[in-house]
Amino acid sequence: MKPAILVIDMLREFVYGRLKSPSALEILPRIKQIVEKAREKNIPVIYLADQHLPIDYELNIWGPHAMKGDPEASIVDELKPVENRDLVFYKRSYSGFRETGLAYVLRDLGVDTVVLTGIHTHICVFHTAIDAYYERFKLIIVEDAVAAFSREDHEYALKYMEKVLGARIVKTSELLELIDKL
Repeated sequence: MKPAILVIDMLREFVYGRLKSPSALEILPRIKQIVEKAREKNIPVIYLADQHLPIDYELNIWGPHAMKGDPEASIVDELKPVENRDLVFYKRSYSGFRETGLAYVLRDLGVDTVVLTGIHTHICVFHTAIDAYYERFKLIIVEDAVAAFSREDHEYALKYMEKVLGARIVKTSELLELIDKL
């Protein structure tokens, strides 16, 4: 296994703002643990962050959010990327793969498995997982390091990703053990 950790949309707006997940604060320390362990083991840490333009189609559904240049679109301080080490890809749709070049970079890094963390399990995590599947990456979803608007949305997305995409669903503790063995 040659993994990369994907930290999806851990932005001020989604953790503390208008589109926050009720569980966002619960997953923060777990994601931080995962990111720190990955850095120790030289596993790539990649941030995927909404950064919308006023013309983006998605705004028709959710209204303006995570707008380019708005402080609410910045990654939360608790999970700031390390300059010249971590990578940040900005996206204008749900998926971290759509028109970002992420798949090329993952292949250049020799990655075969993506580990998904972040917000929202049933939207951006879900769509990123679907595109990762289409790009032929193995999937690990850290169930206690992803969050949705509701428990129902969270559980539905996890079941779908496991059954339809073949994702391996693990807890943070299991992932940390896996990483230790690499």
